[in-house]
Amino acid sequence: MKKVFCTISTQSHLYKCFALAESISVYGGVLEVLLVDQTTLSSEAPGNVNFTFLKDLDSDLARQIIKKYSRKMDRLRWSLKSVFLVHLLDKNDKVIYIDNDIHFFNDPCFLFDALNVSPVLLTPHHYPRDPESKQNWFEANFRVGLYNAGFFGANKAAKEVLAWWAKACLYRCEKNYYRGLFDDQKYLDLVPIIEPKTKIVDHLGCNVAEWNKEICKVKMQGDHFIVNENIPLIFYHFNGFSLQNLAANNPLLAYYYKALKKYNSSLTLKGLIPARAKFEKVKLLIWTFLNKLNAQ
Repeated sequence: MKKVFCTISTQSHLYKCFALAESISVYGGVLEVLLVDQTTLSSEAPGNVNFTFLKDLDSDLARQIIKKYSRKMDRLRWSLKSVFLVHLLDKNDKVIYIDNDIHFFNDPCFLFDALNVSPVLLTPHHYPRDPESKQNWFEANFRVGLYNAGFFGANKAAKEVLAWWAKACLYRCEKNYYRGLFDDQKYLDLVPIIEPKTKIVDHLGCNVAEWNKEICKVKMQGDHFIVNENIPLIFYHFNGFSLQNLAANNPLLAYYYKALKKYNSSLTLKGLIPARAKFEKVKLLIWTFLNKLNAQ
């Protein structure tokens, strides 16, 4: 049985999609890609990749989101996850959305098995949660959200909650801590309430990243990666934060870089890792100051 994954991308990041597609191909995975800045394809794709374009999304919600965020490409991509899933669920029983900077290391078949019972799958961030130390990370659970929007599993019974998510993103897709918003992601905190049959994935090898390295400790054992000594690494999230915090000699980074180079021969390791934004350091300093002030 084919396992249908989907992602959303611009033309410039297709090489990440192709590396992702290769990582799922050995497990029977098919990758559906929504390309948001092109109307035709100009790159040769692996055989397990299919493309959808904005013109193919014909629902009212999709048209409203495209109209509102057409000049804000990040917000457009984030807000279209739900309607793209609905679009694909018209022809498939189960679909898993994943960000294009995710890479698979082991068989994810159990996730599709879980969708036989649960209409929705979510993966927790697993941020540090000790209120007595690293309180900035502890508070991130409430600022950024309990669940990572780089993963969302759905079956046909999830269409109602997916429509709700689309409407929420149409309302606002922005980082606004005063309003309790964080792009498309913070809305996921409500999903298990709206859909009580939602399953929170408890496999610690899923959606591993540098933000959860204290809870999900990855190491190489032979030629495989494991988590917490005996759990297989299923998929790792190589987003900007992870790339910035992985050491240059880390075998995970080396593995991913090699996979990307196959589809982008001019890519350098330096070019892969995004520069650290200065305002992020400033925000942390402000938070540290206010935290000490409030503790007095």
